[in-house]
Amino acid sequence: MHLNKLPLSGAGESLTTAKRIWREGPTCAFLLAIRACITRSRQRPSPHRSLPPNHPPAAPGIPRAARPGQLHAGGEGGGAGGRGARPRIGAAWRGGCGLMQVFVTRRIPREGLAALSQAGVCSIQQWESDEPIPRSELLAGVAGKHGLLCLLSDRIDKEVLDAAGSNLKIISTLSAGFDHLALEEIKKRGIRVGYTPDILTDATAELSVALLLATCRRLPESVEEVKNGGWTTWKPLWMCGYGLSDSTVGIIGLGRIGQAVARRLKPFGVKKFLYTGSRPKPESAVEFQANFVPLAKLAEESDFVVVTCSLTPDTKGMCNKDFFSRMKKTSVFINTSRGAVVNQEDLYQALVSGQIAAAGLDVATPEPLPTDHPLLSLKNCGKPPSLQTAAVCTFSYIPLLALLMGRQWLPVARAGGSCYSCYSVCHTDLTRNFILGELGMVCV
Repeated sequence: MHLNKLPLSGAGESLTTAKRIWREGPTCAFLLAIRACITRSRQRPSPHRSLPPNHPPAAPGIPRAARPGQLHAGGEGGGAGGRGARPRIGAAWRGGCGLMQVFVTRRIPREGLAALSQAGVCSIQQWESDEPIPRSELLAGVAGKHGLLCLLSDRIDKEVLDAAGSNLKIISTLSAGFDHLALEEIKKRGIRVGYTPDILTDATAELSVALLLATCRRLPESVEEVKNGGWTTWKPLWMCGYGLSDSTVGIIGLGRIGQAVARRLKPFGVKKFLYTGSRPKPESAVEFQANFVPLAKLAEESDFVVVTCSLTPDTKGMCNKDFFSRMKKTSVFINTSRGAVVNQEDLYQALVSGQIAAAGLDVATPEPLPTDHPLLSLKNCGKPPSLQTAAVCTFSYIPLLALLMGRQWLPVARAGGSCYSCYSVCHTDLTRNFILGELGMVCV
């Protein structure tokens, strides 16, 4: 969705200005965009309460008395939660008593908090650590808050919702997935949910290609050989891997990320693309001349299998013993979707027995994997820490896209409930989404 197609009446001038200065500074552009959104939301009365005649309308759930927050001096990362400090819940970003109260479950870059402080929208309480927040601290921190910004590692269930109380109107997850959210329970309470499906598209596609190249050319294994003295002289067949040229690549899930992966692999001289999923996507596949095939045929014919699908009841454990038994002995398996899509015991057996050549995994179950996990003992299985968000430009923009006042909510059908994606009023290919919508709106 392009900027000029967003239905933001009464905000055209601000949005045009935001678009014009985008290259000069994304923070400034986002602030202008958010100001336009707030202006529009205040131009109509709340659907949840009656206002007296001539009473100035306001966005539902948003107090009128809002002034920019103040940053209290502290260590690196904001507040007193700097490097080396004991993690705590900090009230480092304060504003007027009428601000919307938001709890953030992990330390995020200062740029996102600074943008919100200057916009005068929220008063933020943040768990000031890079480590996951303890359950007890999460339950205490969310109490009485209007908004919650969480991560994939935070289980937001009935217990958390009960602890939050009736004030909670919005839950935003800084992730491309949302299976850690109890959607049915959230819907019962009329809480808006947002997530960031597009924000990681490019970063995940790049990582998928990096894993594929590193795995098929045996780069991690080669580096270890050099470190351990295994490189004694040049040998014509030593550390031979497999090339992409004239190969067949099978993509499980030709969605945003799957298409981005294919787009990056095409210049390597891939001969044929196959894909599978819940349904054919001819409009997406035409760019790559990709053929829709059953899962079994994709396994049988692909030299490289890249998994980029969503985790659903249908895809859970989909890559199992039967799947791996159909793959070529020279094939390479890459998973950058979700760990639960793969039966890891079956994958281990396929790698040990030589049923498949190698695997590269960005995700696993659980995360992190225990250091004594069998997969980590294999030379032909690469498992770095999950690096999908570890692109500097990607992660620094995510907080700027989060906790802002969204307007254009798009329903996304999923098994077990609905979730919502909110497109930003200004974007680049890398940053298209932000995830907080107007307070008081009900999930349907």
